[in-house]
Amino acid sequence: MNRRAWLRSSLIAAGSVSLMPKMGNSMPFAKQTSQSVIWEVDHPSYYGMPPEITAKLNANENPYGPASGVKKAISEAVGLGNRYGHGDAAILIDMIAKKEGVTKDHIMLGPGSTDLLEKTAITRFLHGGNIVSADPSYMSLINTAQAIGADWKAVPLTSDYAHDLPAMEAAIDSKTQLVYVCNPNNPTGSLTAGDKLRDFCSRVSTKVPIFIDEAYLDFLDDYAANTMVGLVADGKDVIVARTFSKIYGMAGLRIGYIVATPKRIESITSMVRSTMGLCVTSLKGAIASLQDDGFCAECKDLNTAAREYVCSELGQLGYKYIPSFTNFVLFPMKKDTDTRKFMRGMTEKGVGIRVFNIKNEPWCRVSIGTMPEMQLFTQAFKEVTA
Repeated sequence: MNRRAWLRSSLIAAGSVSLMPKMGNSMPFAKQTSQSVIWEVDHPSYYGMPPEITAKLNANENPYGPASGVKKAISEAVGLGNRYGHGDAAILIDMIAKKEGVTKDHIMLGPGSTDLLEKTAITRFLHGGNIVSADPSYMSLINTAQAIGADWKAVPLTSDYAHDLPAMEAAIDSKTQLVYVCNPNNPTGSLTAGDKLRDFCSRVSTKVPIFIDEAYLDFLDDYAANTMVGLVADGKDVIVARTFSKIYGMAGLRIGYIVATPKRIESITSMVRSTMGLCVTSLKGAIASLQDDGFCAECKDLNTAAREYVCSELGQLGYKYIPSFTNFVLFPMKKDTDTRKFMRGMTEKGVGIRVFNIKNEPWCRVSIGTMPEMQLFTQAFKEVTA
């Protein structure tokens, strides 16, 4: 039996005949019917960008990218679109392995980290089991796991919005197939201390694999102290996801990777494709990105300045935002806010944002754009909420 037929038969055996439609419509955060404490209010401007949207602050994108060298590499690669990119994938894997301090058999590429989250879910939950994660958090892996029959053991964040690691460890049982940690966390923007998370992963990974989603790690001042990649190099059963979508400014080009033990990588690639899903333009762009250290450093500085500005403005307006380590800020709105009216008002003023219901109360998440975009956001916010 070939791989595709085997995977299909396994999904059917797991009672997941409708998996693909569910995955195709999967939302990054829970819908209202989910057991999650968070669900997203329907939103007019996330998918697509109406002409009236001037400040698109709803998808945590980098407004400055891609870097000029990436644009040049992609432009030159268009003529190679008739060829598969396996050779470029091998070059990129070697570069990533060197960057992360591991050998190339520790690396798996994919079209963005979300694709790798979902592929990991498919390979871990074909036969059920449960996943342990924080709530609220990024739901892509969890949604896919639930779609094929897994149970979700949701553990509330602590009062300061960190992962409650002792409670997560206590939630693990004989049916747990994976622990998921998004750090810094989305949608809260909060950080779980690297030393505490490292101790947790070192011990708990001997019982069950741990998936660490580090999509926003590049925005931290102390990157090295908070990454869990070193545990992979030490042979721990930890999977670390990274993406070129955020600080590298390549969200629409779709490329990312995971770092894991060779055995764990093989357990995934034996069932699903890796480099076959990548186009040569994205590969060339990622290679160019890793050769341009200055671009990311500049983006980080600009992001920090714009984030500090908007946080200061929110504070002056009396909103108690969650301290953010990312390129977005989440804050609670007034309890009587009409969220649909608020979103409509912001959209009419050319600003796209996200609105969530968390524990039955309205919250707003604003991505960090350029300084002029953040000034437009604060002006529009004051007018719409007046």
